[in-house]
Amino acid sequence: MEKKVWFITGASRGLGRIWTEAALSRGDKVAATARTPESIVDLKERFGDAVLPLALDVTDSRQVELVVQQAHAHFGRLDVVLNNAGYTLVGTTEEADESDVRELFDANYFGTLRVIQAALPLLRLQGSGHILGVSSAMGIVAAPLIGFYCASKWAVEALHDSLAQEVKDFGIKVTLLEPGAYATDFGSPLSMKTSQVLEAYAELRNQVSIRLSTQERGDPKATAEAILQIVDAQDPPLRFAIGAGVLPLVRGTYADRLATWEAWEAVSNGAQGKPISHR
Repeated sequence: MEKKVWFITGASRGLGRIWTEAALSRGDKVAATARTPESIVDLKERFGDAVLPLALDVTDSRQVELVVQQAHAHFGRLDVVLNNAGYTLVGTTEEADESDVRELFDANYFGTLRVIQAALPLLRLQGSGHILGVSSAMGIVAAPLIGFYCASKWAVEALHDSLAQEVKDFGIKVTLLEPGAYATDFGSPLSMKTSQVLEAYAELRNQVSIRLSTQERGDPKATAEAILQIVDAQDPPLRFAIGAGVLPLVRGTYADRLATWEAWEAVSNGAQGKPISHR
């Protein structure tokens, strides 16, 4: 199989780092980006010319455009564009400051959008490419205290769903990666911001903390082979759940949603009214 050229954001740690190393270890080439280039300089020492370490802040529109073009010019093409950069904001709907929510969306949603928009003209001219967006199980369901993170990932889901329909005729593939809980540093200060704390939500925080303390977390290194299979697939899925815990969660959530919609179906149908002609 022909070696691929990757462009990966958030390549310095966590799943992004693991997937970057997996691609390089099998002989692919990677433009590895991170906000602090010092965090990925060791990749150059290990993998030589196969890796192009680049500084990138996905909230900087101009830098995104320049870095994507630089990576394409350096390697001559881009086969896989993997948007992994992002973080979480912990806080209830009442507690979070609007400016913090805007910053979260600037990184998680608009950062992803910027990279896609910078890469699309290049991929269209190639007539090929695979865009992968890192969503989350929380991009399918929602949880208390991280509602804004969930909302940003729901937005990422919708973006890629529409994108897949728009670019399929150009030979461009699209996949949403939806990880469950993994033993990464995602809950560390480097990947998490916390809002103000109101005493009114103390009991809820305690309940969530207890639940998280007993939650099983997967081995992040086990995800690497799955991601390689996805990018090598002739017909990759639009949505790919990463980890054994995601699908049971989704089944229960969608069963509840369908049951509610169906229970109110008569009222919904009554809201249709009489058909209105557009002639």
